[in-house]
Amino acid sequence: MSGAGKKVADVAVKATKGIDWDGMAKLLVSEEARREFSKLRVAFDEVNHTLQTKFSQEPEPIDWEYYRKGIGNRLVDMYKEAYDSVEIPKFVDTVTPQYKPKFEALLVELKEAEKNSLKESERLEKEIAETQELKRKISTMTADEYFEKHPELKKKFDDEIRNDYWGY
Repeated sequence: MSGAGKKVADVAVKATKGIDWDGMAKLLVSEEARREFSKLRVAFDEVNHTLQTKFSQEPEPIDWEYYRKGIGNRLVDMYKEAYDSVEIPKFVDTVTPQYKPKFEALLVELKEAEKNSLKESERLEKEIAETQELKRKISTMTADEYFEKHPELKKKFDDEIRNDYWGY
């Protein structure tokens, strides 16, 4: 296997082992997000499989003696000389240095968005719990009990009464 091909295949194997697909899938909330995540995983697996199969196999060595017997020494020696003179260029990665900083910036942005999302989820869960409790108590709750939980509304109503504003 060529050095560059082996390196690409090794990186692909390490990348696959480092991804917690199930852990990430548990964090998804919407059905659309789950579908998109599934598509991403399939695409990643296809690319990874291609990298592993395409770059992990050594080409079979040419049996020059076999061809010498069937074709003749002179012609086979010409091909062997031409084959040996060809230098296969080494793979030079010019893309990763361009996109690595962008990817790192996206990771930072992703972590921030995840943190904000968790805070918002927490806030919404608290609001849901409060609303469910209010729904249970609404039939027996007094205005004073309601205003105790919502002092801003009490202030608004007191201001309207004090200013003789009745909404018309």
